[in-house]
Parts: sequence; structure tokens; C-alpha cells
Amino acid sequence: MRVDPSQELANVLRRRGLAAPARLLLDAHAPVRPLLAHALTLLSPAVRPLLGARLDAVEAALTDDQRWARLLEALADEGPA
Repeated sequence: MRVDPSQELANVLRRRGLAAPARLLLDAHAPVRPLLAHALTLLSPAVRPLLGARLDAVEAALTDDQRWARLLEALADEGPA
């Protein structure tokens, strides 16, 4: 069974000790999320070498309201590192 990309992204951030800062940034940037999604689409050729396959999870979280909510929830939950 495949792990939800939002949960997978949250696990990576948590493992690196970035869950709290990521949650703060996501909450602060929620109003400009559509603009960020368009910017990511524009910058994806430059960002893909840095993020690799995780870029798809980030892009999906930015464009889909349900995935955005699941990512915020996953970052708020205490889970395995």
C-alpha cells in the first residue's frame, strides 16, 4: 500500500526536524497558496533537480485543498520520525 504523498512529505520534514517551521510557513502562506502553485510550475525545471520526486508531492499539496489540509494535519500530529 502506498503512503499518502502528504504524509510522506510530512515524515521527511519531521525526520529532518523541520515539522514545526514547515507548519508555521504553511499557515503563514495559506492566503497566497494559488500564487505559490503557479510559481512552482514556472520554477519546476530549476527546482526538480533539488527536490526530485518530492516535487510532485509539493505541487499536489499546493494545488489540492484536501492534500493541503492533510499535510497540515500530518505536520501537527506526532508521529514516527
